[in-house]
Amino acid sequence: MVEIIQKDGTWAFDGDALRLTPGRDKNVSLLRKELGELVVPLGALAGISLEQGKKSGRLRLRLRDGADPLLHATGGRLTEPHDPYQLLVESDRYGVAEYFVDEVRSALLLDQVPAGPVDAYLLPGPSVPLSVSAGDGTAGFDGERIRLEWNWKTEDAKAAAGARTLALTDITGVEWHPAAGLENGHLRFTVRHAPTKTPPKYDPNAVELWGFKKDPLMALVAAAVQARLPHPARSAATQPVDDRPELPSPAVASAEDDHDALLRRLRELGELHRAGVLTDDEFALAKQAILKRM
Repeated sequence: MVEIIQKDGTWAFDGDALRLTPGRDKNVSLLRKELGELVVPLGALAGISLEQGKKSGRLRLRLRDGADPLLHATGGRLTEPHDPYQLLVESDRYGVAEYFVDEVRSALLLDQVPAGPVDAYLLPGPSVPLSVSAGDGTAGFDGERIRLEWNWKTEDAKAAAGARTLALTDITGVEWHPAAGLENGHLRFTVRHAPTKTPPKYDPNAVELWGFKKDPLMALVAAAVQARLPHPARSAATQPVDDRPELPSPAVASAEDDHDALLRRLRELGELHRAGVLTDDEFALAKQAILKRM
């Protein structure tokens, strides 16, 4: 197992999955603290990188499209303080971070994990029941029903209709937008047979957000609902495909053969290392040479 411990959090990798645990530092966002530890299977990863700065850097995970309901519901709009797939790294720990990146990348290569999209969620999303108060209302979700309740800041016509309960079976989509600049954000549910372009301020199926501290927590409700909706890839229209295999050109076939040979060599080196035939240093040098060729 490889592990990197920082004030921002702890990331650990055991070869099969990454465990991302938020730190207890005061600068760690409420969203990350509420999410708690995330277990990301290796098959959900598309890549990992380290961005270095003078005083600090960031480890970043890139997940395969469609693997995480949180990322889908938020549409990539989670900013750095709230993104659970980033870890702030102090400059004196760059060596550990680089080693961590190498180990994850090697595992991706050895397991031949594709970087393309998936057709099923590989992470479960936030647990339920949960309830979040922010903006002009409170959104709660118990796994089957969404409950929207309003507060004194809610627009009069919207509040006059009273609390609203939406069955999950009637929901076709959910989206979360953070407040940006002069534009307010929102958590909105799309209800079957009732599409609307009404601004969130007046939409009884939306909570308006103004950019306050608890706003990002609404993304938890969005993700929990999204995780229980049909995966977007399954509802996409399928196109007829030609079942005949495509024959690669000789150049492509040769490149693929070389790639497979290198992967086999990596596996052999791993077995020799585990058996004690290769020392840690010998294994690291051999592995780096193969990765460079790849």
